Amino acid sequence: MKAMILRWLHGPATSGIFIFLAAVAAMMVANSDWSYLYDRFLNIQVVVQFGALKIDKPFLLWINDGLMAIFFLQVGLELKREFLEGQLAKPANVILPVIGAVGGIMVPALIYAVINHADPVALQGWAIPTATDISFAVGVLALLGKRVPAALKLFLLTLAIIDDLVAIIIIAIFYTNDLGMGSLTIAGGALSVLMIMNVMGHRGIAAYGLVGVVLWVALLKSGVHATLAGVVIAMAIPLKGAEGMPSPLHQLEGDLHFLVALAILPLFAFANAGISLTGLSPLVMLQPVPLGIFLGLVIGKQLGVFSFVWGSVRMGLVKKPESLAWWQLYGVAVLCGVGFTMSLFISTLAFEHAQAQAIASMPDMGSARLGILAGSMISGILGWLILLFALPKTAGNNTPSSV
Repeated sequence: MKAMILRWLHGPATSGIFIFLAAVAAMMVANSDWSYLYDRFLNIQVVVQFGALKIDKPFLLWINDGLMAIFFLQVGLELKREFLEGQLAKPANVILPVIGAVGGIMVPALIYAVINHADPVALQGWAIPTATDISFAVGVLALLGKRVPAALKLFLLTLAIIDDLVAIIIIAIFYTNDLGMGSLTIAGGALSVLMIMNVMGHRGIAAYGLVGVVLWVALLKSGVHATLAGVVIAMAIPLKGAEGMPSPLHQLEGDLHFLVALAILPLFAFANAGISLTGLSPLVMLQPVPLGIFLGLVIGKQLGVFSFVWGSVRMGLVKKPESLAWWQLYGVAVLCGVGFTMSLFISTLAFEHAQAQAIASMPDMGSARLGILAGSMISGILGWLILLFALPKTAGNNTPSSV
């Protein structure tokens, strides 16, 4: 029984289920008589002070700036492992998903920008519909069981990982506030120490964690988003262990699995998906920001991913795996519109500066999140239905069909 429970907890669909349940719980509480407790919970002031250094933030920001740094640490570890020894180390496995990822980023961003071009503040959210939630997308695919060809799983995983990589770059470049050079200098020093430790072959994870905390605090104070510290730390963790010892990277990635999948991401979803529907009508979805997000996820993602993949194959730039049918690739393209966790995170970054400056024209965060939830839900259901009919009825029968 214990072994069966552990297998289920490690399953690809489990994290998505926990995140979904957390989001549903947040919606229910935010629209109940207990909504004031939900708001109080998120606004609890958490203070950490060490001498003159003081970090005083509400619990919501500790989740978004602190716990999500651990999520990005796991993402960074996964990226490094895949590029050094995984599927991304083989160029032939990367080309087609990279092309799909480029389309899946450009087209949703363009749709959002066209709809919101008249509002400079709203335009800051252009990256919201470009993200793909790995946990949810892979979870939906896992619901189809052994009918899913290995090549299709590889395509989705690679595309989603590239999406995460691009999201990290977007956050670093476009969602950085005014820089504090003193804190940035300290962050540079911490980064140098991490690189020196890596070059010298130091394999103690605790030491990397200690320097990583210094890096996180420095980035938090510098204006660069603190979650990027997780990615930087991951790049420094050694892949190879000492002779006869396990890989530090593999060990840390395994240690973080349950924490991230079953605690951090569900807590993030619970903290950010609690939208009060009081006074909202279906017409809210016609406002530029939620409409741009919704169409970007539901239309832009599938159009961008599939058209770029189809066009590159037709032009002879790359070959489509013979085991995959076009309808199967289209179903995965639709599934990429499940932005959820990453889209919620980027929406917070996109509009937090306007909120801090008390800009009157700042988009309503509730309507933006409603666009994310609606777009992700529709994309997940449509993608699942398309794959349900496009995949072979039994495992092992992977004969492709034409569009």
